[in-house]
Amino acid sequence: MPRSPDEKALTDRLSKLYPLGQSKIMLEIERRVCGCDYGGTSWATRHEAEEIAKLLALVPGRRLLDIGAGTGWPALYWARMTGCDAVLADVPLAALHIATERAAADGPTGDCWAVAAEGAALPFKNGSFDSVSHSDVLCCLDAKLATLKECRRVVRPGGRMVFTVIFPPPNLASADHERAVRFGPPFVATAAEYPAMLQEAGWSTTHRRDLTAEYAKSVQHLLHEEAAHAEQLSELYGPAEFSETLTRRRMTAQVIGKGFLRRELFAATTAPFPMS
Repeated sequence: MPRSPDEKALTDRLSKLYPLGQSKIMLEIERRVCGCDYGGTSWATRHEAEEIAKLLALVPGRRLLDIGAGTGWPALYWARMTGCDAVLADVPLAALHIATERAAADGPTGDCWAVAAEGAALPFKNGSFDSVSHSDVLCCLDAKLATLKECRRVVRPGGRMVFTVIFPPPNLASADHERAVRFGPPFVATAAEYPAMLQEAGWSTTHRRDLTAEYAKSVQHLLHEEAAHAEQLSELYGPAEFSETLTRRRMTAQVIGKGFLRRELFAATTAPFPMS
C-alpha cells in the first residue's frame, strides 16, 4: 500500500528526530516523564508498559510483534523483563538501527529482530505471532483499519492485541474537532470509532481504559522539563524548531484540557473473521 505524501513527510521527520532523541538531555527528560530512556516517541510510561505486558500475557517463548516500534520502547523492555521473543517493525531505518544497538547492549532474555515494515502491509505469514502491540501508532497512520486487519491476519488463534491511541472524542463541535486535528498527532482523525474498526477487522474487544488524565499529566510534565532545559534543547534542535515545538505542545495541552483529545488503551483477542 503506497504511503501518502504526508506519511512520507512524517517518516522523514522522524528519521531526523530519532537520533536527536538519543542525546543525554533528551534521555534524561524521558526518564523523568515516562520512566524509560529509549528515545521513544509514544506516551507509554513504565507503569503502563508493565500493565500491557500482563494484558499481552508475555512470557518466555511467546512471540510478540510490536508495530511502529521506533527505537524499541517498550518492546525491548518487555523482551528483557518477560523473556518473550520480540519482532520490532517500523519504517524509519534510523530508529531500527538504534533499537538493534540497544538490544545488543541490553542483552534481552528473549530473542529480538528488527524488520522494516509498514503496519498495513506486514511481511509475515498468517498466524505468526502470539501477541501484537502498538503504542500511539494508529493516530500517526492513515491506514488504520488496514493495519488492524493485518494485525488480525498475523496473530495466532487465541492471540492478543493491546494498543494505545489518541483520538478526538465523538460528537465534538466542528470547530473543536478542527482544533483537535490541528494540534493532535498527524493522523488523529478517524473515519469510524475504534471499537467499530476492531469489530470490522475481526477482533473482539476485551478491555478498554481511558488514559487521558495520565496523558494530560505527561504532556504538562514534558512542557515543564522542556522549559527548564530550553537552552540545551534550543541548541540541540535549533532555536526556531524548538520554539515551534514548544508552542505546539502548549496548544496540545490546552486541547487535551478542554476534552478535545482522548487517549485510551484497547485490549482485544481474535474473533472469527467478518463475513464479506
